[in-house]
Amino acid sequence: MQQTVTIPPTGAAVKPNAPRRSWWRKLIRQYQLVLLSVPFVALVILFNYVPLWGWLAAFQDYKPFKGVTGSEFVGLANFKVLFADPHFLVVLRNTLVMSVLSLVTGFVGAITLALLLNEVKVRWFKRIIQTVTYIPHFVSMVVIANIVLTFLSPDGGFVNHLLMKLGWIQEPVYFMGKGEWFWIIHTLAGLWKELGWSTIIYLAVLAGINSELYEAAAVDGASRLRKMLHISIPGLMPTATLLLIMSVGSLINTGYESQMLLGNPLVIDYSEVLDLYALSLSFGGGDYSIGVALSMFKGFVSIVLVVLVNLVARKLSDTRLF
Repeated sequence: MQQTVTIPPTGAAVKPNAPRRSWWRKLIRQYQLVLLSVPFVALVILFNYVPLWGWLAAFQDYKPFKGVTGSEFVGLANFKVLFADPHFLVVLRNTLVMSVLSLVTGFVGAITLALLLNEVKVRWFKRIIQTVTYIPHFVSMVVIANIVLTFLSPDGGFVNHLLMKLGWIQEPVYFMGKGEWFWIIHTLAGLWKELGWSTIIYLAVLAGINSELYEAAAVDGASRLRKMLHISIPGLMPTATLLLIMSVGSLINTGYESQMLLGNPLVIDYSEVLDLYALSLSFGGGDYSIGVALSMFKGFVSIVLVVLVNLVARKLSDTRLF
């Protein structure tokens, strides 16, 4: 008896033997993880999304006693006033320059320090260097700023005293009164405070690189520099690229603590950043709507920067944020 075999048409979907689990079924099976994440998701929504309701003030002539619902709607008038202010461009320049300087020095410095510490074979010395570089991270920016101001003070400051002893200057220099030096001083102070802490994740990545790669390179006669260039640095690049993408998102959100503590009226044209500008507009001049418009501008620029850097990273490598 001849048996007939039915062949399914080309392109027809073939059902797998085991039925696929639906997304909801997986969610129910992992309910413990869902319950653990609920408080954190709630905090994010409460502190990051609920306040977005206040962005409506950017399109209003906001009056605190009337609130968002009672203030007059003015459209894009606040944005026009903000972008027409010539001081806004100065503040934007300061923000971008200081953010880029901090990003570049912190990024390169952290990787360099991690690579150097990874080559140290004496454990006690390595631990001392790590401890010394980590400590400033846990010190308040107020203390860091006071240390910097004391060291650079023209009245008995260590830097002026040293330069005069070496004969490089004849009289004390008021470093914090020179606007063109403020960006460098601010960058070095931030680098000193955060350099050691930023190396932790890079040291963890280096510790996870397969030791057999270094052993094979040693057998081939590779020096320490060659191992660093061809094993350590390529191993760091995916993590470094991801951290760079995340850091660029906060490029325009440089904060205001260090600038406010280190700055003074003599260098305000170099020290004032967007956050300080927003504070002066909102609480100094009562222009709350323009301050909110400035916050919206910062958020929009941050999103654009993250997307652009992510696209570039996707083109150059397989590392990407989304």
